[in-house]
Amino acid sequence: MLAAALLLAGCGATFGDPSDDAQPAPAGSDASLHDALPDSVKSSGVLRFAGDSHPPYRTVASDGSITGIDKDFQDALGKVLGVRTEVSIVESLPAALQGMLADRYDAFNGPVKATAEREKQFDTVTWMTTRTSYVVPAKGSAAIKDAADLCGKRVALVAAGVVEQQVKNLSAYCRKNGKPAVQAVGLADTNSTLLATQSGRAEAAGMTQASAIDVTTQQKGAYTSVTQTEEQGATADKLALYVPKSTGLGPVMQKAWTELFRTGKYREIMKKWGLTEVMVSAPEFDAGTAS
Repeated sequence: MLAAALLLAGCGATFGDPSDDAQPAPAGSDASLHDALPDSVKSSGVLRFAGDSHPPYRTVASDGSITGIDKDFQDALGKVLGVRTEVSIVESLPAALQGMLADRYDAFNGPVKATAEREKQFDTVTWMTTRTSYVVPAKGSAAIKDAADLCGKRVALVAAGVVEQQVKNLSAYCRKNGKPAVQAVGLADTNSTLLATQSGRAEAAGMTQASAIDVTTQQKGAYTSVTQTEEQGATADKLALYVPKSTGLGPVMQKAWTELFRTGKYREIMKKWGLTEVMVSAPEFDAGTAS
């Protein structure tokens, strides 16, 4: 018995090791990527995503069901990795990031701008770019025909989101032309920014170009939109999926995205949602640090 126990110890087996419960890669998945997943993901068979309410990426119905670009990509990534995916709706970007650091979630598909500062704690996989648009209620659209018309006006935006820096750039353009800066109104999510325009707290809601297209299409006649130009300080941001650096999941997710590109699934989903103009040629790992 003692010899048997020592033999097991020599093989590195430990009681409670999550790898003991790991299941073989399901048929149709990439076995090498499945095997490279963290033990906790392999043993549970579930990849846990966080996500805020952010149409068209995540649209939450009254019954709690979720549809959108993010859902399509999560399903596709789950098939490649041989695990089920699930998403928990959180209130804001900070809640998603802190939840991952607290091991409540494995990933957040954003899309969130890849930055060197955030990449100190997270790995990122860039899968799209974007420009910033401003959605204006139809009743106020006469006064805002161009992004420059927002100088001195209030713009609702998601706090700490990708639009925040673009509004600062637009404010710099305003001041350069002798006009007052834009007044940023930071809120929790995209829905809150739209509500702010309806209640009169802001004249416009800043969001990604893809979100603006979705809002003006889904609520036809209720809103118009203007897009910030390069002359007005706009830059094309790299938007990414985030995972905690400490889990080692980042390189696996980058390879899973590469597989979606190789098979054409990436293009198929982006085309479905009208996002071919903001596609990238390949998923980029930790682009914020590299740039």
